Order: sequence, then C-alpha cells, then structure tokens
Amino acid sequence: MLNIKDNDMIVQLKSQDIEQRLSLYQVFVSLYEHHRDLLNNILQLDNLSQRLRIATKPYHLQGVVDESAIYITTNLCSNQTQTLQQPQHIWTIGRDRSNGICLQDQLLSSHHAAIQYVEGEGFFLIDFNSENGSFVNSEQVYQPVKLKDGDRIRLGSLSFDFFLNNNYRYLPTVTRDKLKSLLNYRKPSASCDDTVKIPLSYGYKINLESEKLHLSIEQKSDILDLFFKNRT
Repeated sequence: MLNIKDNDMIVQLKSQDIEQRLSLYQVFVSLYEHHRDLLNNILQLDNLSQRLRIATKPYHLQGVVDESAIYITTNLCSNQTQTLQQPQHIWTIGRDRSNGICLQDQLLSSHHAAIQYVEGEGFFLIDFNSENGSFVNSEQVYQPVKLKDGDRIRLGSLSFDFFLNNNYRYLPTVTRDKLKSLLNYRKPSASCDDTVKIPLSYGYKINLESEKLHLSIEQKSDILDLFFKNRT
C-alpha cells in the first residue's frame, strides 16, 4: 500500500511540474515573439558575464605542511596555480619585483604584507605598515594574525581566500580487479523513444508557435531547457 501511494504521489508531482513548465513555456514564447531582440540582448549580456567569470578564476592561497616541506600554492601570479617554496617560510607580497608574490595593483604598497609560517604555530598574515592596509575577514590587521582555513584576505584591491592543509592521509591501493572494472565501465545507453529534441542556440531562428510545431508538453519543456543550456 505504501508503495502504491508513493507512486501516485510521484506521478502527481511530475504532472504538476509539467503543468508549471508548460505555463512557463507559454510565457517564454510570448516574450520571444514580441520582444525577441530584447530577450536576445539579455541573453547575450548573460553569456558575456559567464565568459568573464570563466576567464577570471577566483584567487586563492593555500599553506601546505607535510612531512618533507612547508610551502604555499597560489594562483595570484599570472592567475596560474604555482607552488612557491621559501627557505625562511616567509612569502612577501607587493608591487616591487623583489617580492615573492609581485602584483601590479596600484593600491598595493611596494612591500605590502607577507604570509609567514611559524614552526608549531601555523601561518600568519603580517602587514608592513602598508598605506591601504591589510584585512582578514573585513577586519583590518595591525599585528601578525594567525590564519584559519577559509579566511578571506584583502590587500589593496586584491582579495583572495586562504586555505590551510596540514592533514594528509594515504589511501589504500586500488585492486587490479577493481581498477579493471572501473576502466571498462560504460554508462548504459539512453533508451530510444519518439521524443524529438530541438536544439536551440543563441541566434538560431525558429518559429515557436505551438500550433505550427505540434509539440507535446514534454517537447516544449525540452525546448525551454535546451534554449537556456545552449544559449552560448
């Protein structure tokens, strides 16, 4: 009895979801027919913002303590992740080329701040009496501040996340049979049906009037999904 009720509830929820998507589809069609240029311009701006987010990675700096070495990894230099080792365990940041991390940010001082590792204590942020200050989680620091995993640091106009990695573990060996089964794994092929999927991309012109296309409710839902998935 419980299984039957659960199935009925699932069918009912799916039916309600299809009805809501159909209503949204009708609104979308009306908007596309009467304000196509406006909609395309909006989507174009959204595509541009997505490309900019992809092109600019979030900045980060990670302090690593393992058995053999202490170092940091960061993408502050040229937006590419690098491993930086320093014999005194201090990484200076500023506009001057002598810094371990040299950045051409006009709000940074020539020697702005440093990340330092203190044996047995951890990583600290040290401000070098910079003109525009150093901040940890929006609080300006005047003395060395011990950093915690997930802290947000701001130096000048530069902001980045600090991560701490002082734990490590060895994972068990994957057995040959298990590895073989994983390498031979194939996703099951999708079952064939009569559904006709119409791929839509930005700038692709198609008459969306349902009377002329004779689309099912599921096909209209697919069109709405594909339009936004493939709008680039």
